[in-house]
Amino acid sequence: MQDTPEPWRAGAELRFQCSDGRTRHQGGATAPLKIQRAFERADGRCELPILHTAGGLVGGDQLLLRAELEPGSRVLLTSVAAQKVYGTVGRSRRSPQGAWACVQLDFKLEANADLEWLPQELVLYGDGLYEQQVRVSLAPGAGWLGAEVVRLGRTAAGESLGAGRWRSLLEIRRQETGAAGWETGGGWEPGSGRWELVDRLELGGDALLEPHGMAGQPVLGSLVWVAPRALAGAELAALIEACRADRLGLEGRMACGALEQGLVARYRGGSSTAARFWFTRLWARIRAAQGLAPPQLPRVWPFQEAPLAGIEAGFPMNGRPQLALPD
Repeated sequence: MQDTPEPWRAGAELRFQCSDGRTRHQGGATAPLKIQRAFERADGRCELPILHTAGGLVGGDQLLLRAELEPGSRVLLTSVAAQKVYGTVGRSRRSPQGAWACVQLDFKLEANADLEWLPQELVLYGDGLYEQQVRVSLAPGAGWLGAEVVRLGRTAAGESLGAGRWRSLLEIRRQETGAAGWETGGGWEPGSGRWELVDRLELGGDALLEPHGMAGQPVLGSLVWVAPRALAGAELAALIEACRADRLGLEGRMACGALEQGLVARYRGGSSTAARFWFTRLWARIRAAQGLAPPQLPRVWPFQEAPLAGIEAGFPMNGRPQLALPD
C-alpha cells in the first residue's frame, strides 16, 4: 500500500447570454479545470469544451460545474478528453477502504434556453469509486439533452471493476409558468416546480453480473432528453420508433422509452463506440424533432467516425424536419 496524493477541489462557473441569435459565455474555472476556446456554430449555438488538466480523478477529488443559461441561449457543453478515475480500494494506508471521487453538475436554464451536455467517455479503473450528481432546473420553454458513456474497468487490459463502484443521481425539475424566481432572474427554490425525472443508479458487486444489472458487460450508456414543450402522442411515438430503429447494425442491448415530456435511452454492452454511435443518431433525431440544424461532432472529439453513415436517408437533411414540436 502507499499514501494517495492530496485530493483536488476544483470548480467552474459559467453564464451564457443570447444576443442577435448568437450565444456567448463568461465565467471562470479553478485548476485542474480549464475552459477552452468556444466555437460558434452556424446556428449561433455556443460549443464550449472543458478540459480536466490533471489527467484523471483520484479518491477524494471533488469537481463542481455550474452553468446558467439566460433566456434563448443555445449551448453545447462537452469535454476535451475521456475522463479517467483511478482505483483506490485497498491502495492507501490511510484509507484502505478507498475514497470516492465526486463530481457535481448544476445546470439552470431560463426561458427557451437549450443545453446539450455531451461529455466524452468516463473510464472507471479497477477498484475505483466514483459518484456523480447532476441537477437540472428548467424554466418554461427550456430543453435539456444529456448523455454519458461509462466503461467499468479497463477491459482491453483484462481489468474488471473489482471492488469499485459507480453511482449516479440525475434530478430534473421543471418550473411552472409564473413560478417565483424565474421572472426576476432569481432562479428556483428547492421544492418548487414539478419533477421531469429523478434517476438514481449504483453499480458494483453483484450488480455487475446480475441480468437486471450489467450482466457481465462493461459499458453503460444513458441519454435523457427533456423537451421544451410537450409533444403530441403520435409525434412522441414516432420519435421513439425511429430511435429504436437506429440501433440497426450496432452491438449491445439498447432500449428507448418515453418520458412525460421527452425520452430516455439506455445502452448495455461491450462497445463504447456502439453506444456513442447510437446516441449520436438519437441526437440527430432530437435536433430534427425541434426543427434545429443537424448536429456536427464537436471539434475537440478525436474520433475519426461517421456515426450517421448509412442512415442519412432517415434524417431531414433538407431542413424540413419530420417531427415538429407543437406551438
